[in-house]
Amino acid sequence: MAAKRPVFPEYDPDDVSSNASGNRSFGEVVQQRMSRRTALMGGTAAAAGFLAATGLGTGTAVARTPAAGGDGGWEGGVRPRRLLGFDPVPTSTADEFTVPDGYETQVLIPWGTPIRPGGPAWHKDASDSAADQAEQIGMNHDGMHFFPLGNGREGSRRGLLVLNHEYVDQELLFPDGAEEITAEKVEKALAAHGVSVVEIEQRRGGTWHVVNSRRARRVTGTTPVAFSGPVRADHPALASANEPMGTLNNCSSGATPWGTYLTCEENWNNYFGTEEAGWEPTPAQERYGVSASGGGFRWHEADSRFDLAANPGEINRFGWIVEIDPKDPGAKPVKRTALGRFKHEGCTVTESRGRVVAYSGDDQDGDYIYKFVGQGSWRVQRALGRSPLDHGTLYVARFEDDGSGSWLPLEHGTGALTAENGFADQADVLLRTREAADALGATKMDRPEWIAVNPRNGDVYCTLTNGSGWDSAVHPRTPNPYGHIVRWTEEGGNHAATSFAWDIFVLAGDPAHDPQVELDASNIFGSPDGIAFDGDGRLWIQTDVSNSSQNLAEKGYENIGNNQMLAADPRSGEIRRFLTGPRGSEISGVTFTPDQRTMFVNVQHPGESTTVWGTPTPEDPRVVSNWPDFDPEGRPRSATVVIRRTDGGVIGA
Repeated sequence: MAAKRPVFPEYDPDDVSSNASGNRSFGEVVQQRMSRRTALMGGTAAAAGFLAATGLGTGTAVARTPAAGGDGGWEGGVRPRRLLGFDPVPTSTADEFTVPDGYETQVLIPWGTPIRPGGPAWHKDASDSAADQAEQIGMNHDGMHFFPLGNGREGSRRGLLVLNHEYVDQELLFPDGAEEITAEKVEKALAAHGVSVVEIEQRRGGTWHVVNSRRARRVTGTTPVAFSGPVRADHPALASANEPMGTLNNCSSGATPWGTYLTCEENWNNYFGTEEAGWEPTPAQERYGVSASGGGFRWHEADSRFDLAANPGEINRFGWIVEIDPKDPGAKPVKRTALGRFKHEGCTVTESRGRVVAYSGDDQDGDYIYKFVGQGSWRVQRALGRSPLDHGTLYVARFEDDGSGSWLPLEHGTGALTAENGFADQADVLLRTREAADALGATKMDRPEWIAVNPRNGDVYCTLTNGSGWDSAVHPRTPNPYGHIVRWTEEGGNHAATSFAWDIFVLAGDPAHDPQVELDASNIFGSPDGIAFDGDGRLWIQTDVSNSSQNLAEKGYENIGNNQMLAADPRSGEIRRFLTGPRGSEISGVTFTPDQRTMFVNVQHPGESTTVWGTPTPEDPRVVSNWPDFDPEGRPRSATVVIRRTDGGVIGA
């Protein structure tokens, strides 16, 4: 008799697929791959030897302990050093930020904080002007990176904190909400987007403070920008009524070996719309989810820059990875077009035999995973005055049934990417990256998000938040409301290789709804999003459960609580919950000082509208949350949280 399949709650997606191609989904691949699990474990499949050699297994991560026996059950009889040295915190539905015993927190740079001491103070009724906001920390903190200033101990006490601001909640940004959109409101919203650069230092007692700095600046939706690579600013597709300016919907980020910051434009299509009767998106626009109504911001009603009919080329200036030099406040941000145009969730940069390699996920249900491989040594490129991110090859991933995979080059003239098939040149391939990947037969994924590279062995991990799913008798599942994490090893340990071996690291979810899930009260989670390694090889996992599903039994999230961050030991598969966030928030963005004794974590959109807790209004913006100020006349604010051990030790150890 066949095993009873789990019954899942109706899936309420955060994002709807715009991929109408016939390419295979990752679910179809997983179904066939995992149905051959016994063969793989027996070593008879073609990829089994490769998987064993790389250390990738066929199961999911769980909390493991050594088996009984004289050697303790550890490989070679040697017990590895434990990476996780804290007691897991329980799940929470409280409006608070919770960390393990032995840790302390400090709220730093909430939305509206002046980027320099003495700058315009934040008004708790949200009456700050656009000019004020342009000198304050933006809204909805996301990806970030700490750039140390100084060597040794000094570099862990002083540095530049650079962080993204993904979007704005217009009900909280304006005193009277968003019922009416005006030019002044659009100006303020643009100023609340983008990137903040602040200089911070640790003072006596361990607390961190913003200090006056010539490097402090805001990069917003109106900052002048440059274009570099195959798609130049003068490309006809980028023709617009205004000069190139701004970066929008800055999600996750990356840092380069030469000390620059990469900010990634994700759901940029949401800001554009039109009221012109009869306007219809082109096939290329439709593939990116562009529509007349946009994503509800309605900026086109007050600013023709965002009107698809009046200014059609402006939208093509978004969807890129933007490079910012945090130490040079006069340097213009540069959109590096060789890395492709799509909904970049992040950009994780590593090195491989002197070449720069950059991984990026396209965060929409049914879209793809990409990597860019630089041409030759990045040091040589820099010495020649060339950007390593302008010269190289962009690839898209295809996952095969047997646990192998390949990287398909997005090069004009290769395979289907020819003029005969409608791709004029390399610039056209990059402007229409999604369509080019469709044409090559890339594998559809369940919302690929952040990507991280294990510093110990080079394995690559990608969070797949959730998706519309597929019919699979093993796993993943139909639908996939909880998501999972996939990992792969590049052939020969070379990140520039064009083939890899893959497997599932962990299947997220609630075992009460799916017995395949091997998690318990100490580590149950859903919708993995942010992911990062620290220098010791701990894998930090952040979650983004939709506020339409969070804490709801009918969505299968009644036991998971508010969004959270966990730590995993990739060697043993052990996972523990490290922190929980306030109501309505997402945990997004993590970075460390070089000594790993200070962790910075972002809490994004606390107090946002939720099905469980309600919807904030101009009359009562505190319905869902009042974190972190808990001011009876204030409103919730995104913020960075500093986390330290009370004994000054390494975080997580």
